[in-house]
Amino acid sequence: MRLRIFLEPQQGATYEDQLAVAKATEALGFDALFRSDHYLHMGDHVTGLPGPTDAWITLAGLARETSRIRLGTLMTAATFRHPGPLAIAVAQVDRMSGGRVEFGFGAGWFEDEHSAYGIPFPLTARERFDRYEEQLDIITGLWATEPGDTFRYEGKHYRLSEGPALPKPQQSPRPPVLIGGTGLRRTPRLAATFADEYNVPFASVEETSAAFDRTRQAVAAAERERPMAYSAAQVLCVGRDEAQVAERAGRIGREVDELRRNGLAGTPDELVDKIGRFAEIGAECMYLQVLDMADLDHLELVAAKVAPQLD
Repeated sequence: MRLRIFLEPQQGATYEDQLAVAKATEALGFDALFRSDHYLHMGDHVTGLPGPTDAWITLAGLARETSRIRLGTLMTAATFRHPGPLAIAVAQVDRMSGGRVEFGFGAGWFEDEHSAYGIPFPLTARERFDRYEEQLDIITGLWATEPGDTFRYEGKHYRLSEGPALPKPQQSPRPPVLIGGTGLRRTPRLAATFADEYNVPFASVEETSAAFDRTRQAVAAAERERPMAYSAAQVLCVGRDEAQVAERAGRIGREVDELRRNGLAGTPDELVDKIGRFAEIGAECMYLQVLDMADLDHLELVAAKVAPQLD
């Protein structure tokens, strides 16, 4: 079981805050650092100050200031960027990192952040997913185009004319593509078509298992040969004792009992047990959502008391 640290910087974090967590993530032996891709904070318990940081600009900086950990997004929003420039940015960050980037990509959903920053937001979920599917086609197609060849695409929403399909990522044939969510039909099909990893965020073990099964069925129907990795994301709140668990829950505006039901909360042994339940349904990787970036002792506790029991 690989453990990855997952940040939500839109809730209120500077680049320096994220860098400190990235360096701790690397020093403590975690597999990767991922971050969300949002421009507006969520919930009333935070102000979002000093304001959002762009996901791929941040990852470019972290690529040059780390040397081992994988770096990626859960999930880059298709509504935020045009597919051609996004393919260029991800390929460039992959080269800047020495081939350590993973590309989590979603359709986009948070309408308020679009209106707050003047980003067009498709009115229907169908259009968002139509655009998202075309972007997946384009980005993976650009990366797959042989050097010296050009890429052409004629879709309903996007058209590319004889693009040079450059630069190429350092990883070959491309950075791993992650698709997530619990959609019943289209999400499993898109994951089976495009993804190297399928992720289920913030769901129960039972809901995660059902989502994994739907995607496994889609993978079988697609008759794809390359394997699919399966992962889950859960909020983290672990303490050495009940008092520390309660203290950490309070700092992120959550209740301990609710976190025990809906996340990875409790003592290190409780976390090991629940992560084991995710492993039993096929999860190979857990993304630990860390909401208090100043609490690096939180990461140290997981590295010292949880990770060794998962080997």
